[in-house]
Amino acid sequence: MRCMLCEKLSFSHICQQCRQEHLTPSLFSKVIASNVTVYSFYKYSDIEALLHTKHTPLGFYMYSILADLALKRFAEHFEFEHAVASLSIDDHALSGYSHTAILNKALRSPTIRPYYGKIRAQHRVTYSGTNHTFRRNNPRHFKLFPVPEDNIVLVDDIVTTGTTLSEAAHHVHTAGKTLLFCLVLAHVE
Repeated sequence: MRCMLCEKLSFSHICQQCRQEHLTPSLFSKVIASNVTVYSFYKYSDIEALLHTKHTPLGFYMYSILADLALKRFAEHFEFEHAVASLSIDDHALSGYSHTAILNKALRSPTIRPYYGKIRAQHRVTYSGTNHTFRRNNPRHFKLFPVPEDNIVLVDDIVTTGTTLSEAAHHVHTAGKTLLFCLVLAHVE
């Protein structure tokens, strides 16, 4: 097969040279409206083409590569005195897989335990391409299912306005859990 970025022959969808040259993650942070810190690894504009594969069979491979490069490395270096649960936002399987579940799985470590299907939207509205007013007027009405850990990390693929993560954070706090931070692949500037 050929590398998706440089088109050279490769054993993977993205060759090692392109991973190093174009996909080395950086850690960015921003505080969203609910006073929650969101850490991201890429600027949306830098990996937009890869993120647009989300609902295609190719997306499984793109998200797996990005998860290994960013979230897995983060988890390898993350230390905390208590066990931490990571919850993937609305991890319904579309197109044969869940992109947020792929990201969440990469966080498995001695400190972090990923859970799936634990924070689900009861209102299945899509926010893709919508403005902040639409997002604010159409909440997802998340339902948080129990996890044994008291410390939570929320996982999503993209943060734009922070509406989704703010609403999910509210449900974590309402359940009496401590939200440490949110992790996303990319942020929109």
